[in-house]
Amino acid sequence: MHSLSLLAGAARVDITPPLGTIINGDFVRHYARYIHDPLYAKALVLQNQEITLAIVIVDICVMPKDFLDEVKAGIAARTGIPYTHILISSTHTHAAGSIADVHLVGADLGYRKKLPGLLVESVVKAKEKVRPAQVAFGSVAVPEHVVCRRYIMKDGYKPVNPVTDSTDTVKTNPIGAESWIDQRAAPTDPEVSFLAVQDTAGNWISLLANYSLHYVGDWENGTISADYFGVFSEQIRQRLDAGDDFVGIMSNGTSGDVNIWDFLKPDRYPNRYFEKSKLIGSDIAARVANATENLEWHSAPVLEALYQELPLAVNKPGPAELERAIGILEQSDYENVFADEAGLRSIYAREQILLNEFPDEAACPVQALRIGNGVVGGLPGEFFAETGLWLKAQSPVQHYFTISLANGNAGYVPPPDEISRGGYETWRCRISCLEAEAERKIREALLRQILALSDAAVQTSRL
Repeated sequence: MHSLSLLAGAARVDITPPLGTIINGDFVRHYARYIHDPLYAKALVLQNQEITLAIVIVDICVMPKDFLDEVKAGIAARTGIPYTHILISSTHTHAAGSIADVHLVGADLGYRKKLPGLLVESVVKAKEKVRPAQVAFGSVAVPEHVVCRRYIMKDGYKPVNPVTDSTDTVKTNPIGAESWIDQRAAPTDPEVSFLAVQDTAGNWISLLANYSLHYVGDWENGTISADYFGVFSEQIRQRLDAGDDFVGIMSNGTSGDVNIWDFLKPDRYPNRYFEKSKLIGSDIAARVANATENLEWHSAPVLEALYQELPLAVNKPGPAELERAIGILEQSDYENVFADEAGLRSIYAREQILLNEFPDEAACPVQALRIGNGVVGGLPGEFFAETGLWLKAQSPVQHYFTISLANGNAGYVPPPDEISRGGYETWRCRISCLEAEAERKIREALLRQILALSDAAVQTSRL
């Protein structure tokens, strides 16, 4: 195998929405009234004489596939990077502008129109800044800040499924029912994985981290904030004593069943606005900075990309379920709905009717990027920690991590066993609607990509 020198560049572009912009991430809409910290699109470009890869992490809740297809086309037109070599992901902050319908919250069309050009610009700027570089993978355990938000409840408590009116086995975020908790439902992934990038003189260019923590959310409604993702990005720059051009990036791992709202230990964090996200982002940055001290750097890593759009069936309501939903919708007051039991029944009745209009099949992007002795996977939705842990266990490469909410948003994709247990993430709606075997099919497709890249990656790790 011949050696190819690495070039790398990174850039960030401010994408902060104006005051008044619609915010999604909740069952009902909110409007931007206060900008606590700016939002960014952060791009990292890696290239050699044969291939160019681009990774873009965006401070936003979710981005649908049709939107990102448009952005990728713009990037390809401006830079020549093929869409199969571009990974674009949402951080999943719930305090950002809306470009996608989520429950009763619609997209803000003005922001939706403005954003694509800004994301394209982030890659253009990163590519303009490429210079001879070296990369290294690393990881550190940070178990303190990841909590499974799905709980098995004691006998006698009956979590209601608003789609079917049946009883679930699992309760997500059991606010007000803490005394009924028996145990957490699943393990979490404690690892912070990262890709470090310097120029060949040892000056920092970027650091892309990955942690399976959903978001923190310690702000009041109407706030614009990058959440702990933004705190980490600034803190890692300071901890590494990097220059102003350095771009720190935190990506969302497999966190669909994970958050930091600990219902068994509710007083473990400060409760003032922004204090929790500041503490968590700063702590992770300190641990990662310490872990960069003894990295193995590579200035000629092999770059490769694999991309597939996997066709999956959409789980739509049957005739009786649709008739029931129409009856509920006709009696619902959506202008005054709340996220209580009655409100959820109304919200999910509407979801069944809108979901019924979906195509019968969805195209789910699955992507793997090889960077020397490591592989970065991309999955198009909110996957549980179990999925990421399985992929890490099966992967033969020296370094591997999964970026979720990448290249689209298929919504929640729970493992089949978790679907049978119920809970919020499994309730059928437009953001939880894939066939029961979807998670297995998707992770196996990604593993095939990892294995296809692994032989050479393993060889590289032994050089």
